Amino acid sequence: MNIKRNIIKAFMGGIAACLCMACGGNDSKDYWGDTSGGEDEEPTENPNASKPRYIWIDAAANFPDFANSKENIARDLALAKDAGFTDIVVDVRPTTGDVLFKTNLVDQVKFMYAWIGSNYTKVERTATWDYLQAFVDEARKQDLRIHAAINTFVGGNQIDGGTGLLYRDQSKAEWATQMNMQVGITSVMNTSESTKFFNPAHPEVQTFLCDLLKDLASYDLDGIFLDRGRFLNLQADFSDESRKQFENYMGGIKIPNYPDDILAPGASSLPATYPKYLTKWLEFRAKVIYDFMQKARTAVKGVKPGIKFGVYVGGWYSTYYDVGVNWAASTYDTSRYYNWATSKYKNYGYAACMDQILIGAYASPLKVHGTTEWTMEGFCSLAKDKIKGECPIVAGGPDVGNWDTNNQATQEQENQAIIQSVKACMNVCDGYFLFDMIHLKKADQWQYAKEGIKLAIE
Repeated sequence: MNIKRNIIKAFMGGIAACLCMACGGNDSKDYWGDTSGGEDEEPTENPNASKPRYIWIDAAANFPDFANSKENIARDLALAKDAGFTDIVVDVRPTTGDVLFKTNLVDQVKFMYAWIGSNYTKVERTATWDYLQAFVDEARKQDLRIHAAINTFVGGNQIDGGTGLLYRDQSKAEWATQMNMQVGITSVMNTSESTKFFNPAHPEVQTFLCDLLKDLASYDLDGIFLDRGRFLNLQADFSDESRKQFENYMGGIKIPNYPDDILAPGASSLPATYPKYLTKWLEFRAKVIYDFMQKARTAVKGVKPGIKFGVYVGGWYSTYYDVGVNWAASTYDTSRYYNWATSKYKNYGYAACMDQILIGAYASPLKVHGTTEWTMEGFCSLAKDKIKGECPIVAGGPDVGNWDTNNQATQEQENQAIIQSVKACMNVCDGYFLFDMIHLKKADQWQYAKEGIKLAIE
């Protein structure tokens, strides 16, 4: 069979050579294609094989295991490695705003609350060793890449009667975001919001966070991710500082009815009829976050140019305006698709500022495949489309613990969803991202992540 095929191929090749000469061409391209049936070809590597697989390690949820035990850190990083993850993302600034790395700018985390069994329990940290450094040391031993993540625009949490900078230091009261409530503009400290956000537009807040990032960048890290690099929600921030900056942005126009000309008091979603300045306000908020991300990147790169700078964002772009973030490419014209976007909204797409973006593809376990938002595959493919190659790594994946709040899927369906999610997400973007390690541990689901990764990369 092979001899006959070679004779035919030689004959056909001769004809091709004659045609090339007749046309005056000098290249040796085989116009007849490969007639070997592929038997002589080298196996082609699965393009997914070289893509990163990230696993997030939430500070609070994993605190009972890791706060005081380097042995537990080593144990669970080994499990992540064995499952096929290549990158770990360690949360070192939970929503209290205190930290788990060395800095003189804010207090160390002394305790956190976490679920232990069915009890929400206070867990104290008595160890004095450097929490982040312990992860760095172990990741290097196990040949895992390591990234640190911070909750960015947060300054406190109402837990335990109030914890964090905004509760401790009254001189920072102006840093707290101001909410547009039914009763009037109100400090977030006087609302029921559990996480106390800063005002992202406040210059002192931005300087504080950039300084914090410089301290973080001094560690031997592969990357830094900014989580909650955003406004709290659509009701934030309506402070005098934001009003002043917005009016300057508008060319000095004084808004006669503030905040009604932007958003009615108490409104938490877009109204059917937009107030006069609403869409320009959304544009302004996207600019605030865009400008901050440029500063934050500069701060990190100024310390370690080789550290990858990135963000974690939700994949639900169609409604992400509510937190003031445009994570798309600046060439993605948002106004063509959404009536809440102005023609200038696209100018504040920050994808090009990022080395890597993690997309929360937080769909139901019954919605792995698809082409729309609220399917895992759809979230990832749409993100790639919107980012348009301006960020080199776009990795997405599920929240495997909080994805079935109505308990619609069986345990076996959830297990299978983990397996399927890996390939579904990796096939349409540049990597896989799973939130969170605690869920794999509590439900003993490492084997399903491992099976999914194997199927996706082999």
